[in-house]
Amino acid sequence: MSTTAPAATGDDTALTHRQIVTILVGLMMAMFLAALDQTIVSTAMRTIADDLGGFSLQAWATTAFLITSTISTPLYGKLSDIYGRKPFILFSIGIFIVGSVLCGTAGSIYQLAAYRAVQGIGAGGLFSLAFAIIGDVVPPRERAKYQGYFLAVFGTSSVLGPVLGGFFAGTGDILGVTGWRWIFYINVPIALAAFLVVMRVLHIPHRRQDHRIDWPGALALIVCLVPLLIVAEQGREWGWGSGRSLLCYGIGFVGLILFLVAETAYKEEALLPIRLFRGRTFSVASIASFVLGMAMFGGLLTLPLYLQIVKGATPTEAGLMLLPLVLGIMTGSIVSGQTIARTGRYRIFPIVGSVLMLAALFLFSRIGADTPLWRTMLIMALMGLGLGGNMQPVITAVQNAANPREIGVATSTVTFFRSMGGTLGAAVFLSVLFSLLPDKIKSAFTSASTAPEFRAAVQAHPQDLQKIQGAATSGSASSLNDTSFLDSVNATLAHPLKVGFSDSMSVVFMVAAGIMVVGFVIILFLPEIPLRSMSGAQARAAEDAAASGSPAATTPPANSSSPNGGSTAASSSPNGGSAAGSSSPAVAASSNGGSPATAALETAGGAHEAAETAPAVDHTPAHAVEAGAHEADGEASPTDVPPRHAR
Repeated sequence: MSTTAPAATGDDTALTHRQIVTILVGLMMAMFLAALDQTIVSTAMRTIADDLGGFSLQAWATTAFLITSTISTPLYGKLSDIYGRKPFILFSIGIFIVGSVLCGTAGSIYQLAAYRAVQGIGAGGLFSLAFAIIGDVVPPRERAKYQGYFLAVFGTSSVLGPVLGGFFAGTGDILGVTGWRWIFYINVPIALAAFLVVMRVLHIPHRRQDHRIDWPGALALIVCLVPLLIVAEQGREWGWGSGRSLLCYGIGFVGLILFLVAETAYKEEALLPIRLFRGRTFSVASIASFVLGMAMFGGLLTLPLYLQIVKGATPTEAGLMLLPLVLGIMTGSIVSGQTIARTGRYRIFPIVGSVLMLAALFLFSRIGADTPLWRTMLIMALMGLGLGGNMQPVITAVQNAANPREIGVATSTVTFFRSMGGTLGAAVFLSVLFSLLPDKIKSAFTSASTAPEFRAAVQAHPQDLQKIQGAATSGSASSLNDTSFLDSVNATLAHPLKVGFSDSMSVVFMVAAGIMVVGFVIILFLPEIPLRSMSGAQARAAEDAAASGSPAATTPPANSSSPNGGSTAASSSPNGGSAAGSSSPAVAASSNGGSPATAALETAGGAHEAAETAPAVDHTPAHAVEAGAHEADGEASPTDVPPRHAR
């Protein structure tokens, strides 16, 4: 007599709403730290650099964090697939705490850069692992209900970061400690709370895989990315065609070749298996994330500068002025999430989101120095709606299409490409902005010089004119980091500088809109795959039960047959097999017989992406058993392992 094995259905891994929300609390605190850190530090960096006597070297503190966080992202994804999520999310939180404490004790800009590198190692896992864990505990279709929480955290940190950064940077000392050091110390209690919550409530069953670790690939990735990230941050100062920049390009290219060689050699055990890109969902999402990240982060980077330089806002005020953007992100996320949960369709949202982002970037290119602030805020809200409909649905699509045992590497890869796109976008757009700025300001001053009121202001305040022109025509980003002088000079004389900056920013947004057109075209190729009703952990549990040959996993339902004409006892077809057990959708609809395990999998109602992207295994994977069709059926080359339903 056969009995039902809970593992086969994944029932023992199914979580209640309350359990999921409890896990979410810990993950959101971890994500809040990572998102807040980027905005709060950038706001206070000038004050920090001045206090440490390293203004000209301050960019290295940002570069060090960027390098380690970017490189560690795919490593966390791969290693957590092998050894489980919990130890690595705890490690990332722990190392972030250590890095934060060290940053708070920094006595020089060199120490700060080194400690920021330590902090970046932790930050690299906070984002990617949080999304991967959600993939483990929440089925793709239900996952959309929870995505609003995460984007709310992201949006809140975008506003709160500049506010807190400005507050701490402007405070002399708190409890005998210099104000800016609290920017790092404030992370500690939040991170400790997140650590304790995750340690206590996160229990995801995991079976360790026998797997080589792709250290050659990891080393080659470091060789590739470190010089490229350095030149992305420093190229504007060095010159993009300078000897140092060319050396970085060369080393990065060599590292890329070595990385591709290593990934090809390691095959299924590679840090980033090349076969993943054969799947249409994964390849489209990765490329689109890179392009959209470039347009999104690069374009939005100039908004705070516009608010501070043109509108005269302080960093704190600029952060609050971004509130419409945050509300747009939250609204777009909630609407898309609830709709996806009801309909099971996600493809439309990245497409509509891309259109909204494209429209917003174009409208941003039309704003000028005299544009009312309320108009700019309306465009921010439009941009936020586009972002809310774009970010999480793409990750949901990738996780839904991926092998449940590779959710970590799939999620981290998309996050990695988005981060790299944002880094490149920031480098390119800032370079465009500050290269155009001198000529645009000169042109604005030439146009203004014919106005009687401007001539009168020049005669009355000649020293103000010298101060403005000295800061505005240097062509350096650092010359405009401190815009406080604009508050003390004559408004008529300062106006041409604001016009020149607005005109330069318009070009940046037009370039971003052009890149967004490319992203829109790419996202049109994103396929629509039915969303599974099993979480990643449930699918893995069912697969493990099938591999162990438990009765519930191997007993076929009575009177069922394979769509290819064979009995289910003789077939392990994903569309009509026994095993982890599902008959085809047609059979499932016509038969109420069979074991509970079989019934549970029959009602999972989803599909995963590429038959040719899943490694050959000696049993039918549970994620392939759920009712639905593989995305890439028929796309496998003759040398590929055919899907089981084709055998």
